[in-house]
Parts: sequence; C-alpha cells; structure tokens
Amino acid sequence: MKIVHVPRRFVKSHWGGTETVILETCKRLQTMRHDTCILCPNALATVDQESIEGVRVSRVPYFYPYIGLSREARALLDRKGGNLFSFSLMKALQSEPNLDLIHLHTAKRTGGIGRHVARHRGIPYVVSLHGGMFDVPAEEAVTWTEPTKGTLEWGKLLGWWVGSRRVLDDASAIICVGEEERVKTQRSYPGKKVVHLPNGVDPDLFASGDGKAFRSIHGIPADAFVILTVGRIDPQKNQLFSVKLLPDLVNIHQNVHLLIIGPVTHEDYYGELLHFVKDRHIERRVTVIPGLEAGSQALVDAYHASDIFLLPSIHEPFGIVILEAWAAGLPVIASRIGGIPSFVIPYQDGVLFESNDAQSLVQAFQFLVQHQEKSRIMAESGQEKARREYGWDAITNRLVTIYEEALRENPLRK
Repeated sequence: MKIVHVPRRFVKSHWGGTETVILETCKRLQTMRHDTCILCPNALATVDQESIEGVRVSRVPYFYPYIGLSREARALLDRKGGNLFSFSLMKALQSEPNLDLIHLHTAKRTGGIGRHVARHRGIPYVVSLHGGMFDVPAEEAVTWTEPTKGTLEWGKLLGWWVGSRRVLDDASAIICVGEEERVKTQRSYPGKKVVHLPNGVDPDLFASGDGKAFRSIHGIPADAFVILTVGRIDPQKNQLFSVKLLPDLVNIHQNVHLLIIGPVTHEDYYGELLHFVKDRHIERRVTVIPGLEAGSQALVDAYHASDIFLLPSIHEPFGIVILEAWAAGLPVIASRIGGIPSFVIPYQDGVLFESNDAQSLVQAFQFLVQHQEKSRIMAESGQEKARREYGWDAITNRLVTIYEEALRENPLRK
C-alpha cells in the first residue's frame, strides 16, 4: 500500500518524539515493501526536498492566517506548533499518485487539509495524537497562543472549509501514543476506533556507547555522578526545575553533575536556564548541550556517559526518551504525568515522582543512590522491557494492521 505521513513540520534541527516515530515506522514500512513518504509544511526547513535515512521528505510553503503577525511571532509559532494553513499541501496530497491512505500527525487546519483531500479522493485517513489534545497544562497551552495576541485571525473560514473541527470525527482510526490520552479520547469519541500504540525504540542502537569519550569531549569529570535529561529545552520539559534542586541533590551525592541535552524551542527559557547556572556559579556542575542529532552516536554516547536518567516534564504524552534510557541500561526517574505511568512500573523499572514537587524528586533520587542494587535491577528490567515490548518492528506491524483495517472498512471508498 502507499501511505503519506503528514506532520506539521519535519526537520532535524527541531527533532522530538513525533519525528522519531514517523521516521522509524516509515523506514520499516519500506522494508515491508510499502510505499511511504513524508509530506509537510516547510516550517523551520532549509530545503524542500530531501531523503532522511532513505525516506523521502517533501516540504511545501504555508502561511499563518493572522493579520498583524510579526516576524518574531511567526518564528515562535513555527517552533511551538502554530495553527497554519497551506494550499500547496492540499495540492500535493491531491496529486500524489496511487495513494491508499493518509496518516495525519496533526489536527487543526493542517489535519483538516488531510481530511478534505481524503474525502475528495475517497481514501481513508488515520490520525495519531502525540499528546496535546486533552492533557496539556493550562500554563503550557498559553504559550501556544501567546504569539497571536494583538492580531486578527481570518483563518476560521479556511478551517470550516476543510473541516478542521471534524478531523477526529471522520478518521478511520485515532491512534494515541499514551494510554491516558486513549482513555480520554475514547470517552470523547465513544463510537470511534481509538487505539493505543506506544512509541518505540531501536534497542541495538542504544545498547552500547563510549561514555568515557563523551565526558572527555564535554569536560565532565570522570568521577562525576551524571544525571541526564534529554528533551526540547522548553518550559514543558522543565529542566530548570532540576537545576534549581542541585544543592539538594549534591547533599545526597557530592559528585552530582547535571547533563541537559535538547534542541532549543523556547529562546527565553533557554536564556533563563543559562542565566540561572551562571548566576549561581554552578557551571562546573551543569552541562547544557542545545541539541544532538536524534539517533546520533554522540547522543548514544551521552546516555552511556550518565548514571541516571531524569525526565522532569510537566506535560508528556508518552516519553520516548525513557525507552532510549532503558535501552542504554540506565535507571529512570520520571514525572508521574501523561502516559508515563501507563508503562513505567514504580520500583520495578523506574521511580516516579509528583510533577514539580521538589521533595518528591529529591526522595526519588535518594532512593536510587541509597539502593544501588535495586537501582541496577530496575535498569536491567527496563532494558529487557524496551527490547521485548517496544522494538520498532513490533510497533510497525501493529500500525500496518490498523492501516489494513482502515482500508477494509473505508466508508469513503469510491
């Protein structure tokens, strides 16, 4: 079959869990002899056509339907997920030959374009919810719309035309990466096929790395006890929370060193993070690396340079980096939010703490430091789980089954 994946953007410079899911499943779909490609707006991109690890990526022009939108505001919308529109995307989807199914990784107006074309061509479409539909904290949601303050939106007519509010209603299947979001989605769409399909990991890729060399390159002491956080440098990921707790963590282990890695999606927050580190004179205990290419050897080495993995997010639909940490053999501490409790079993393969609760995080860290044998067993359990349950081949096989059911049951077939 031929499948086109439609994310809101797809660029290496601003990579996250959604991009990893799309690329890894596309690679395996091609191995299974399916024809697949990625088609999206060219937000943050420098080229319109390229091949990423053998997967064709085509990008098209777009615009934001707001009067009075500044260049700075547009840049913020590009990074945060603004509600854009693209006639070029509609044309490209309409003209893609021999298309069997559209897989949307976004809703709103961009998803509406996919819905509109699918209905016009008489083919099914499915929608993946990568978080953000029902479980976004209010303070996080505000940052999405803040760039449009003081502008006049004229895009509601476009949304009505393509049916942006009916993207989920008319989908053949709704795929949720988090179990919590699946439950909420099923409750809101009781008559729909709503499926929980978690993210995956390549366990062989993360199984070995040169942590010693990584520490040397980045000036991290050989005797440091490294706590690693991987994720977009953004208020949602909450890295500053752990930095502010550094004195408490040092009281538990005197050699604590925080390693923070991720692309910058919020410049002000990044600046605040760096300023806090400099103002407190803790540069020797905190290393911030604004982005390592996803799946790169450098990122793998970073995992193997670390002793514990920490995910302090305030909003996390799944947490694919937990799978990467498991695959690298690290014990995990994570916020008890979103989809994380659905696959991390406390004190069996990870320790959970209450989001933004300083005492809860400190206690979780203290437990791992004081119970090293238990910490080792949890790390081994996570590593085995990542290999057994979350390999990309198994995830893609389940995805193909969803596609095949959508084709068989397609109500739009002409």
